[in-house]
Amino acid sequence: MKNRSETLREAIEEMIAIGKFVPGQHLDETELATQFGVSRTPIREALNQLMSMGIIVMRPRRGAVVADIGPQQLLEMFEVMAEIEAMCGRLAARRMTKTEHSALLAAHQACKEARDGTDSDDYFFRNEAFHEQIYAGSRNAFLADQARSLHRRLRPYRRLQLRVRNRTTASYDEHEQIVQSIIAGNSDLTVELLRQHITVQGERFADLIAALPKSPNTSAV
Repeated sequence: MKNRSETLREAIEEMIAIGKFVPGQHLDETELATQFGVSRTPIREALNQLMSMGIIVMRPRRGAVVADIGPQQLLEMFEVMAEIEAMCGRLAARRMTKTEHSALLAAHQACKEARDGTDSDDYFFRNEAFHEQIYAGSRNAFLADQARSLHRRLRPYRRLQLRVRNRTTASYDEHEQIVQSIIAGNSDLTVELLRQHITVQGERFADLIAALPKSPNTSAV
């Protein structure tokens, strides 16, 4: 059962992921405590958890600030994410059961419904559930935890990716190939498909950078 600070951490993390708190923004403990109707102690604990995950950083004289990842680091993180997801896919293609295949297909169908609804944020959440099926299907708990950890760091940026024109449709089409490859047990093809699906380069990277919200003034650091 989650304690209060864990519940608050998830709520704040979600607000960062959906853009209510943007990179570089100061998170005031008192304001957050008022917003959530709690004391500052669980808020401080939640912020410490987010700091340990790399989602926020502590700055001198400013306190907690949403982590602002530069373009080069962002590119590097997506490169690593692509390789980790590819590893999960390789193992999932070899290890997933028929029951797990059914769960993956159900997650894929949910993505289709979200795509047809033209709501990129709805697709974002369905997309997370889809990728979670692959992490779990790897049957490697350590690898899955690493994938989830980096996925959390990149959540705000993955969401922005999906807001680029036609990206949800392209993402769903890529999912279709990944699903068929996993069910067929083709681990090598799954690796390549997932690597291409996650890698952000060329026009996709330029589109992502253009979609980034402008950070609040951070000169007083």
